[in-house]
Amino acid sequence: MKKFTFGWSVLLAACLIMIICLPVWGQTIKIGVIGPMNFVQGKGHWNGAVMAAEEINAQGGVNVGKQKMKIELVKADSNEFINVTDAANAMERLMTQDKVDFVVGGFRTEAVLAMQDIAMDYKKIFIGCGASDIELCSRVAKDYNRYKYFFRGTPFHNGYLVRTSFAHLATGGAAIKKELNVPVRVAIVAEKAAWAEPMVAAAQAVIPKMGMELAGIWRPSAVATDVTSELSAIQKSGANLIFTIFSSSVGITFARQAGELKVPALQVGINVEAQKDGFWEATKGMGNYVFTMETYIRGVEVNKLTKPFVETYFKRFKETPTYTADTYIAIKHYLVPSIEATGTLDADKIVAHLENRVFEVPSGTDKFEKDAQGQPTHDLTWGPGYQTSLGGQWQDGKIVGVWPNKWKATPTSPEVTFNGMVPIKLPPWMKK
Repeated sequence: MKKFTFGWSVLLAACLIMIICLPVWGQTIKIGVIGPMNFVQGKGHWNGAVMAAEEINAQGGVNVGKQKMKIELVKADSNEFINVTDAANAMERLMTQDKVDFVVGGFRTEAVLAMQDIAMDYKKIFIGCGASDIELCSRVAKDYNRYKYFFRGTPFHNGYLVRTSFAHLATGGAAIKKELNVPVRVAIVAEKAAWAEPMVAAAQAVIPKMGMELAGIWRPSAVATDVTSELSAIQKSGANLIFTIFSSSVGITFARQAGELKVPALQVGINVEAQKDGFWEATKGMGNYVFTMETYIRGVEVNKLTKPFVETYFKRFKETPTYTADTYIAIKHYLVPSIEATGTLDADKIVAHLENRVFEVPSGTDKFEKDAQGQPTHDLTWGPGYQTSLGGQWQDGKIVGVWPNKWKATPTSPEVTFNGMVPIKLPPWMKK
């Protein structure tokens, strides 16, 4: 009996030691990666997160106080292009079944607003990596105690997207005036989606103030497979500059058919599909001269972190990262340094740390904003020295950087040019 009791005592002691030691070597930090996984945007979410986790785990993991913890990723397909309810359900599963510690991702504003509320219900830090609507961060300022766990990782909000797009538009307009010496007439073409609404309204108001004429506004479906009627109307309007606002597959349709018809106008604006390496093939080469807002372009260096990230990503996934791959930044440059600095996974302590840091990241410099009353918004700071994005143009089968190139946000702002910029080109059929 004594031998039996002694044996069980030893076994019990061993189990207690294992339980005490378990967090040191067995526990993981679970990060949910949510996005439309059957689309390029969701694949970018997943790839960026995988690359961050692989790099961090290869270095031994994350220092959480005196513990060393590895990162475990949980993939969640939001199906948000098709169904907002599916997106909400996917986030709920991350919270209740998978019991993640943090969440990154999200793309379509309508879905992210729903996902945001669920993450806030569970007081989980959610770093948005795709949706641009300003309301996502306005909520933080309006109801800080509830929404403080949400941060925008990419892109900057749609108000800043508009300002950047107008800078791109001005670049295109200047090229038309210089080379063709004609008035610039602008057609606004935006997909039917909530995030595009404020951009359309702003463009409608500002374009005439930029010394350009407004030729009209067209709103095709985000997944339209034929836009020849819109293109015919645009050509009849006399537009020579087309301001595009596309985040979905209509970007391929529009670029391909405009190229096939040789519509005598330069396309400038946001075309997320044109950010992909496969855009040239998808448009059968008809997407030549399309100018789109970009986050990463091979050969363009925003800072010393850009090239290592872009080239490593390209080698790993055989493509240039789109902006949704900034889940890499959300994990490696936001969460991990904040966890290590605070020594905890406590969301409130990490929030306080994130709010007061400046992050140098591969796409620029990130600092979370405060509003005019000093209230945190958790939105990204825009402008010289912070985030500006890039302007890329497809030129003969390759996307190249054309903006910022000697750009000044205001007459007194510092001039900005990143390494690797080249001049913008007009489609040759515009000159005939």
